[in-house]
Order: sequence, then C-alpha cells, then structure tokens
Amino acid sequence: MKVGFIGLGTMGGNAAKNVIRAGFDTVVHDLRREAAADHLAMGAGWADSPKDLIDQADCVVSMVFGPANLQDILQGANGLLQGACTGKIWIDLTTSSPKFMRALISDFVSQGGKPIDAPVTGSVDAAIRGDMPMFVGGEDTHIEEARPVIEAMGEIRKVGRYGNGYVAKLVNNQLWKIHAAAIGEAMVCAKKAGIEPDVWWEVMKGGAADSFVMQHDVPSIFAGHYDPSFPLKLCLKDLKLIKELMDETGTRSELTDACHKRFQEAENRYGHEAGEMSVCRLIEDAAGVALRVDGNWLAPWEVEPETAEPRVPG
Repeated sequence: MKVGFIGLGTMGGNAAKNVIRAGFDTVVHDLRREAAADHLAMGAGWADSPKDLIDQADCVVSMVFGPANLQDILQGANGLLQGACTGKIWIDLTTSSPKFMRALISDFVSQGGKPIDAPVTGSVDAAIRGDMPMFVGGEDTHIEEARPVIEAMGEIRKVGRYGNGYVAKLVNNQLWKIHAAAIGEAMVCAKKAGIEPDVWWEVMKGGAADSFVMQHDVPSIFAGHYDPSFPLKLCLKDLKLIKELMDETGTRSELTDACHKRFQEAENRYGHEAGEMSVCRLIEDAAGVALRVDGNWLAPWEVEPETAEPRVPG
C-alpha cells in the first residue's frame, strides 16, 4: 500500500515519519515544501498538490489546522476530488467538526472513496514514538484495510461511525482544557496556603485529581515555558469547535464557556503562540505568585524532539 501524507506540522510531520519508518512507500505534501525536508531525506516522494498525491497513493492521511483547510484539500482547484478517488482510503487526523465533515465527505464517498476519521490525542512525544491514542470512526472494513497504516502512527480506539472520531476528540479536548485552566487556580491557592508547587504535584498524582494533564503538563509550569508545543491558538480553535458541538446537541456549556473565556484572556495577554499552560500563568500573575521550581523541567522532546525514540511497529 502506498501512502500519501498531507500536513507536516509538529504532530503530522512526526506521524508521517513513522509511516515511512514502518516501510510504506510514501509521498508527502505540505503548503511549505521545506517542511518535508526530513521526509524526503528518509526516502519519501513529493506531491505538488492533494490531487497529485491521491493519484499516486492508495491511502491518504491528513493532519491540518481545521475544517477550512480540509475543505480546500478536498474541494480545492487541485484537491482530492480532482484526482482518482475510487477505492482510495482517506484517514483524517485533524481536530475538526463532525457535522461539517459528515457533509463534506459525501462527495468523496460518491466517487468511491473510503473515509476514516482518526483524530489523535497524547502529545508531541507520542507522535514521535508512534503510540498516539487515535479515536477512529468509519466502516469496519475500511478501518481493517487501513489498520497497518493507522497502527504505524498509534493505537486504534474505535468509536463507531464516521464522524464519531471528531466527536470523541472534541469532548476529550474539552476536559483537557478545563482541567488545564483549573490546575492554575489549584496550584496558586495551594502555594499561597503554604504547599510548595512540587510537593503539591507529587501528592496530587495517583489521586482523584490526577490526569494526563497533571502528569504531563504541570512540569512546563515549573519550567516557565508553559508547553509551547501546543500553542494557545490551537486551544482556542478547539474550544470554538467544542462550543459548536455543544450548541448543536443542546448541551449546557457554562464550564466550557468559562474555560473558553480564560483561554481567550491568556491569548490576549501573552499572544497566540504562547504555550497552552499559559492559561495558568494568568492566575500566577494575578496573585503575584511564581510557580517555578528549581531543576531541569524541560522535557527532552520539548527541546530536541528527535531525542524521543520512535517506535517502529513489529
């Protein structure tokens, strides 16, 4: 199976490298050709457009910013629909709108395409290692056909029909963002009440308040860089999509709305490229408290991503 990969950013670029390492003949495309330098050096080919890519590939994988980018990939002047779609698989890893994508994908299906949505979670280090949890939606026959490609990038977690992967990813990110925002308040309160941040962190882990965010992201607050691998602009894009989904389903969203407001405040103050945990910096600054802890809290992947050893599927 020949694989075409569209979108070579921080997450997608590393996922594409694992596809190449797994032995798939691979062709890549990005808006910036320089983003493909490592992939071309690893033996991948280059496609000038999504059309060029799907004409060469049996399976297309995409990971881009959001819905508008996916619409352009599919329906643009040199989009996938202009190429040979019949029998081709399209696996999309993007965090996107399930309603939008279910409508958008109909033209691809009518041309004989096989769509799968497989948004990912974890973080950059998981993308590098190739063990990202992936929320996979689509027909079982399509997923089984694509399984070797998906498993080169991560772990399959089936969620039902096409579009459910986007749903799972959005509610996953809803909880992630709410917890990230709450951590800042809890840490500052504990610090002002007499518990040092590193002591607080150690006693929280393994208890009812523990989470991936607690384990993985709190050290970025200690370091003072707030995890720039996932910037605030992506947090706000996700929160907008989450709010749309909640409105569509008639779900109360007071906590999500408050979280969105807090992240918007952080972007207004620190800029859209500031790290996701800058939402906690707001609480530090308001309280006049710094949550710095002595020591080397810079995770190796945050400084040199290539130092996180990739996993090559057996």
